[in-house]
Amino acid sequence: MSNKSSIRLILALVTGIALLFALLLGILLTDTLVNIWHNLRVAPLWMQMAVASLLFLFSLFSGWLVYRVLRPRKTLTDRDHTRPPDRETLEQQLQTAQDHGLDTSAAEQELKRLEERRSAGHIHVALFGDISSGKSSLIRALLPGVEIRTEVTGGTTRKIDEYVWTSSAGDQLVLTDMPGLNEVGGKLDKLAREEALRAHVVLYVVEGDLTRTQADQLQTLLDLNKPTLVVLNKSDRYSDSDLEQVRQRLQERLDKMGKAEVVPVSTGTTVTALRQLPDGREETLQRQLPPKVDALQQALQRIIDSHADTLESLRDSSVFVLVQQRIDEQLRLHRREEAQKIVSGYAQKAVMGAVAAMTPGTDILIQGFLGTQMIRDLSKLYDIPVRKVDVELLLELVQKQVRKHLTLVLAVAGNALKAFPGAGTVAGGLLHAIAYGFLFDALGKSLVASLDSRGELHPLQVANQFEDQLGEDIKASAAHYARLAFREVTRRNEKD
Repeated sequence: MSNKSSIRLILALVTGIALLFALLLGILLTDTLVNIWHNLRVAPLWMQMAVASLLFLFSLFSGWLVYRVLRPRKTLTDRDHTRPPDRETLEQQLQTAQDHGLDTSAAEQELKRLEERRSAGHIHVALFGDISSGKSSLIRALLPGVEIRTEVTGGTTRKIDEYVWTSSAGDQLVLTDMPGLNEVGGKLDKLAREEALRAHVVLYVVEGDLTRTQADQLQTLLDLNKPTLVVLNKSDRYSDSDLEQVRQRLQERLDKMGKAEVVPVSTGTTVTALRQLPDGREETLQRQLPPKVDALQQALQRIIDSHADTLESLRDSSVFVLVQQRIDEQLRLHRREEAQKIVSGYAQKAVMGAVAAMTPGTDILIQGFLGTQMIRDLSKLYDIPVRKVDVELLLELVQKQVRKHLTLVLAVAGNALKAFPGAGTVAGGLLHAIAYGFLFDALGKSLVASLDSRGELHPLQVANQFEDQLGEDIKASAAHYARLAFREVTRRNEKD
């Protein structure tokens, strides 16, 4: 009888025995339940109720126990991103961050600034737009007499300026003039986005239909869920019919992007005219047209009046999001610093372990305790659960990459070793020690990059990044671990 036939026969016998055992167990349980049912039927009512209550409580306890076992463990990064955090949640997050040793001064400063703006009671309006779209001119039209430096070259507003304006209804508005967005690569940069989050109302100034870049900028602002007005500036260039067509076309685009209202304005322009004198000569006259911003003033007032009960809470919620982002930034920075320490520590241990063993082979990276433990420690740092199967798969994938590039790895290690004369007698062991060092370093950096960006352990992505990492600054890394390995060998020789 062949080996395969023997194995199949054994499996069949085991399966038959298991099925017979299951049948006997089912019969036994059925008989027991039937006996219990008959006994309860003749038992007093209070006993029936007691048994039913115990079974009910046991079912509740079992369900609760299963829930506690299967419920995912909450971590510092577990947040509900579907809604903004409230003040109480932020206080808890700040306390947790401080307990982890994080610098929370930026987040606390943001909350302090919010309290100051609350106390002042002003409505904050942030103005966005490209260079020379007319933001500064718009503020000058709303605030006659205010001095705003502008130049024909454009792009002179490079810092945030604030101007206080009192509306016709007596509301105090603070107008924030943001730098031109095309000064920062055409994107809503961090400074602009943060100021938009702090504002009650957002104004986006354009001169006509939206370009693709402007549409992207405006979409980012609309995604902040702020009351938004799109100011169609320099409307005096159009006839009444053309202006209405431009406004309607722009409004149709906005209706597909989010909720915003188009408001045509004119900040006042200078027109040139020729006048013929009685003697036949011509005279050039320049006349300043008055600004037309009444529609914008009315639209702002409508927003303030219609959102009287929610405008403040909307602003607070967005600032709370900004505070949470401050905390997250510090958490990412803290983790990166700690991750670098972990990776460096394990790389050094790999070098020293290889020097102590002096046995060639790359199995220490793949099958050894250090590789597995480094993966687990980094995953723990990022509060990411790690399964044994994922660790084994990652190490298997990395092993293939090591074997694929083994010649290059040993060649780089050999070149790094040339800087240390007299290492020839132990060159074989040192080569592998150096290789272990920068292989651990590459694996650790690749794993950190994946955990930081994806928030999970993804073996295939880490293995691909590991291969890329081997080609980045590998010589400098090899030189560092060559010095470490040679010092360790020298120390051991002197000790012996």
